[in-house]
Amino acid sequence: QVLLVQSGGGSVQAGGSLRLSCVVSGFPISSRSLGWFRQAPGKGREGVLAIAIDGGTTYADSVRGRFAVSTDNAENTLYLQMNSLKPEDTAMYYCAAERKLTDASRLLASSYRYWGQGAQVTVSS
Repeated sequence: QVLLVQSGGGSVQAGGSLRLSCVVSGFPISSRSLGWFRQAPGKGREGVLAIAIDGGTTYADSVRGRFAVSTDNAENTLYLQMNSLKPEDTAMYYCAAERKLTDASRLLASSYRYWGQGAQVTVSS
């Protein structure tokens, strides 16, 4: 059974930092494309960051230079480090996993079958 269990999130003032975790069970994360997505109220699910099997990363322009993705293969865990947070980063954040994806599909929510339960991030001005 595949499970992605998220933790972290919360409320922070603009300029602050938060880290999200996503513990994966059911397959080794080193064998999958992994992604972080977010969804604000009334909006679609937006790709934020993705990491390929070879370790290559893809960033949305809105988070480049502020957010970073990392993995701990021993713990089978994916992390999202968010720095210099802005009020427009407020959203529910989701981790996702899928078999090998192409560069073009890595930030598309429709490319992923496996999802975490979500974690709320709220940034106040």
